[in-house]
Amino acid sequence: MTAAADYIFTNAELHTLGDPDEVAEAVAVRDGEIVRVADAYEVEFLEGVETEVVDLGGRVLLPGFIDAHTHLQHLGRSLVYADLAEADSPADCVAALRESGDDRDGPSDEWVLGFGYDESTWAESRYLTREDLDRVSEERPVAAFREDMHIAAVNSVALDRHAAEMPDDDVQTESGDPTGVIVEEAVDVIYETIEPDAEEMRELLDAAQREAHRKGVTGVHDMVRQSRAPAVYRRMELDGDLALRVRLNYWSDHLDALVETGLRTNHGSEFVRTGGVKTFTDGSFGGRTAKLSEPYADAAGADEDGTSDPEDATGQWVVSPEDLRELVAEADGEGFQLTAHAIGDEAVEAVLSAYEATGDPAGARHRIEHAELTDDEDVERFAETGVVASVQPNFLKWAREGGLYDDRLGAERRKRSNRYADLVDAGANLAFGSDCMPLDPLFGVHQTVNAPEESQRLSVTEALRAYTRGAAYAGFDEDRLGTVEVGKKADFTVLERSPWDHSDDIETIDVALTVVDGDVVYDGRD
Repeated sequence: MTAAADYIFTNAELHTLGDPDEVAEAVAVRDGEIVRVADAYEVEFLEGVETEVVDLGGRVLLPGFIDAHTHLQHLGRSLVYADLAEADSPADCVAALRESGDDRDGPSDEWVLGFGYDESTWAESRYLTREDLDRVSEERPVAAFREDMHIAAVNSVALDRHAAEMPDDDVQTESGDPTGVIVEEAVDVIYETIEPDAEEMRELLDAAQREAHRKGVTGVHDMVRQSRAPAVYRRMELDGDLALRVRLNYWSDHLDALVETGLRTNHGSEFVRTGGVKTFTDGSFGGRTAKLSEPYADAAGADEDGTSDPEDATGQWVVSPEDLRELVAEADGEGFQLTAHAIGDEAVEAVLSAYEATGDPAGARHRIEHAELTDDEDVERFAETGVVASVQPNFLKWAREGGLYDDRLGAERRKRSNRYADLVDAGANLAFGSDCMPLDPLFGVHQTVNAPEESQRLSVTEALRAYTRGAAYAGFDEDRLGTVEVGKKADFTVLERSPWDHSDDIETIDVALTVVDGDVVYDGRD
């Protein structure tokens, strides 16, 4: 006799997002695993006296969203400290930072921190500066981080304390004086200084987990560096407080430690697993540090169409191609998946070449993170090599006329950014993540379904698959996650409205329910 289900989720418009995407009415769960997907009548046969039946009232049930590239520590900071994502001006940021500093009890010299500002949306489109942040405090150190995390602003107190530790090239100046704007390695100095202890990290990750559940996220690939997050995640799991499947991608400077401790890609438990080894190659478009084959359109000395070639106008290498090849060979030889940040077209080409040299990038599921600008040849190389394109559809918010890409790249290259449809058509493996800009899968799905260029635009089904089965594949999890099928984990996202029926306003659809391992971890039903 078939055992009864623990839970039945019924009266739903259930999309498996398999191939093909089958539509059902109900799903039964036992011991955190899907045991039946069918119409409501068939699933009712698994109802027992202790079965909890959840009537979804016609809502849309999908596989749980998996964010394939995120930073939960930074998300937690934006929730605990000043969230600058909604700021409309430098003055808004200053006000939010002042309020946050006043609200938090602590020593008189404690840092005042803000996260997530995006100056490209402001009428006064400029970075925050030392002058702005000195208005927050002239006694306490203040730092405000741009949403790409490659650029920050600090006040005079912070500069006085830490300027000597920062590379001169990464500290912007005007008439010889630091403006307070710092990039790349100089930003790392501040990150290291404000790194939270275990208690604070627990506070940040608890807040981030709640927000992830509110957005329908059931699993994340978290990029961690010199952080207590891995230890805190494991403690949360031991305490029974972790209800998010976490895949840890460690920075390359941890490689020796990973090898010495015997960790390898996919080692771990039900909720915490070792992912890949993460490295940079270039920087960001926001900071003009992503590495391009042609100059930035708005770089000093570049022609109006961005086709001239001053040597200092094409961005910068954070990790050189030579060092990248050495790292890839070493990490691949030790059995690790690689996850390499590459935004500009020259950086993407360098990573593909390094991966091709390993002989089997598809088997290792090596990944390129972001790949915001690619040429035709490299789109095909993604498909031919099997390298995973781990990309962020929310970045398309910058792809419209007059946006950040227009400013940095010019109109022609803007139209060639974030080529998700071209990648899918070529047969590449596509995985979606947010990079916490913002952490909101439906916002990202909306951006690509409504993208301005055909080469960027996906159908609703294709976009949702990239945030579910595509992300699962990128994490070697396609056998247990990513679709609603018998034998897989009962991780679900339930939406108030159908994204197929409301494709022009997907970003406004609310998450009604988030389910992890069969348990409801968020209930936002009206």
